[in-house]
Amino acid sequence: MGAWPPVPGPINRVPRACGPGDVASFSPALEMMSMIAEFGHFCLVLALCVAAAQSLLPLLGARHGNVAWMEAGRRASFALFPLIAAAFGALTYAYVVSDFSLVNVIENSHTDKPLLYKVSGVWGNHEGSLLLWIVILAAFSFAMSLLGGSLPPALRARALAIQALIITGFLLFILFTSNPFLRVPEGMAPINGQGLNPMLQDPGLAFHPPMLYAGYVGFSMAFSLAIAALIEGRVDAAWARWVRPWTLIAWVFLTLGIALGSWWAYYELGWGGWWYWDPVENASFIPWLAGTALLHSAIVVEKRDSLKAWTVFLAIVTFSLSLVGTFLVRSGVITSVHAFATDPTRGLFILILLAVTIGGSLTLFAVRAPVLKAGGLFAPVSREGSLLVNNLLMSTASLTVLLGTLYPLIADAFQWGKVTVGAPFFNSVFVPLMVPMVALMAVGPMLSWKRADLAGALGRLKVAFGAAVGIALLTYGLAGGGLAEVGAAFGFGLAAWLAVGTLVDLSERLRLGREPWTEVQRRLRLQPRATWGLVLGHLGTALVVVGIAGNTAWKQEAVQALKPGESKDLAGTTFTLVDVALEEGPNYTSITGTVRLTRDGQEIAVLHPERRAYRTPPMPTTESAIHTNGLSDTHAVIGEPTGDGGFVTRFYYEPAVPFLWYGALLMSLGGLMSVSDRRHRVGAPRRAPREARSLAS
Repeated sequence: MGAWPPVPGPINRVPRACGPGDVASFSPALEMMSMIAEFGHFCLVLALCVAAAQSLLPLLGARHGNVAWMEAGRRASFALFPLIAAAFGALTYAYVVSDFSLVNVIENSHTDKPLLYKVSGVWGNHEGSLLLWIVILAAFSFAMSLLGGSLPPALRARALAIQALIITGFLLFILFTSNPFLRVPEGMAPINGQGLNPMLQDPGLAFHPPMLYAGYVGFSMAFSLAIAALIEGRVDAAWARWVRPWTLIAWVFLTLGIALGSWWAYYELGWGGWWYWDPVENASFIPWLAGTALLHSAIVVEKRDSLKAWTVFLAIVTFSLSLVGTFLVRSGVITSVHAFATDPTRGLFILILLAVTIGGSLTLFAVRAPVLKAGGLFAPVSREGSLLVNNLLMSTASLTVLLGTLYPLIADAFQWGKVTVGAPFFNSVFVPLMVPMVALMAVGPMLSWKRADLAGALGRLKVAFGAAVGIALLTYGLAGGGLAEVGAAFGFGLAAWLAVGTLVDLSERLRLGREPWTEVQRRLRLQPRATWGLVLGHLGTALVVVGIAGNTAWKQEAVQALKPGESKDLAGTTFTLVDVALEEGPNYTSITGTVRLTRDGQEIAVLHPERRAYRTPPMPTTESAIHTNGLSDTHAVIGEPTGDGGFVTRFYYEPAVPFLWYGALLMSLGGLMSVSDRRHRVGAPRRAPREARSLAS
């Protein structure tokens, strides 16, 4: 397993005679811990052999028409997932029981940590998070083997083989450069560990990485299906119907993961922000943008047999961007609160893995894409045309964020000087791309396939236009009519346009006002779930626009030093620092403030912000306290003592922020509704009855 690298920080070593490393002579419990860790390592080695077989046999079987070899690949995936899951379970067990004979546990755990953070510490580091990544990769491969019965056998075999190739690459990476089961020399295990980064000891960060990784890795199935289709030289509606649900599942997980990460940053870091354009934030947002474009592009392949090569290209690019995010986080080339700075060897290995995966897939695309038939033609003004514009805008936005994230690295590599690309740049280039996209989201569903009447579609949206203008004017007037209110009024109007336009499209499907109520109810019951997914997704987007516009325009903050009994007014609310107390936590001490919120003399809430000082590792953190009324939030943060009996305090008024979380949840629910539509879970299209086709159109 290689030599034990030096562990930073002091480690209390114990004599060999009583060290946990002497498991054979110390206690049966320690011996069992050792055996479980060795079992986990053995499972990873065995998984590498199984993954190599799964990546080779199905490809050969599909090439030569050997059914037994193709089936062997499916059966191999049934063994691969349990092996990797067992390794992950062994590492989790080592964290729970504090097995400090493992370097990974020493560096990222401590006996005083609560159980939740012992478990989350498994993926709160480079090695463990990489193992979680591989577990999810194997889980998706396992799911494809179970649920892919309606796929053509050759396509399924090739997709499983590509998935296994990806798993093989990551298993090689983890076994040779990032082994989570690396042991300390015998007899040199410390009494206690160095603990987990205190900023990661939070429920939001306990659940955020698994969600995020499920999104990242989920796009691997679309990638594998795309490569399999390129090898076969055929992309059709059946292929699109299998790409869409896997992409939807990944997109839902990634949406929830990004929302959880944003929520964590919002309340944990104490700077009152929900998005900072941090490089690691961007690393997850970039594939989300590309994945959103892929979702809409796959619709065109399924419905109209068009944009085949473009959709395959997007499937490759989306997962490639997930891998680029992995490189950014784990190579040490960026600095972020949640990046894993590692040695150059690991970064080089990831770079080689990127070059092979991305370079190989794009080369295959360049060679094989010309054989894909172009498919049906369509006019620029059509539903296909609107989805194509959506793709162009989302892809351009993704590329823009990627370039802004990488530019400081490029400038440093070419010695152009130190360059910082921050929020002003991203906001100035990203918002102009998103405004027309959101506007188009209300128009697109109103257009017919192949050729559409744009004037007729806009005419049906006159109610939405009236609502948008009315909401914009009302917002501007009620907010005071200042310069800051222009942006908020425009944003609220845009959100109203999308929300009302989406409801108008739903009413058109139901023929509301044109048919008797009994007929409307019947059509309501017969609407496919994908329709409800579209409605919820677009309404969720409208809520996110409300949250961004309102918070950007009206956010207020105040930073001051207060002594107990002193107050500060902000946004019509009086913040009074009532008291400050020193409290003991399980593995930290905290300065806990009591802040009373009043408005017009009436108490609204009592908040208890904290400034914690963790013992292992020694690090201070802020724990903001938040009061919400469902429409806006109020923050209180307490900082360092000032030396004269006072404390630095920060208060924030965050209008409309809750709409961000409502919107993200609604978008995710819409994705789940679409996944549950049976039409998106079958391998080949079936001709629907005339009545059902009219309802779905």
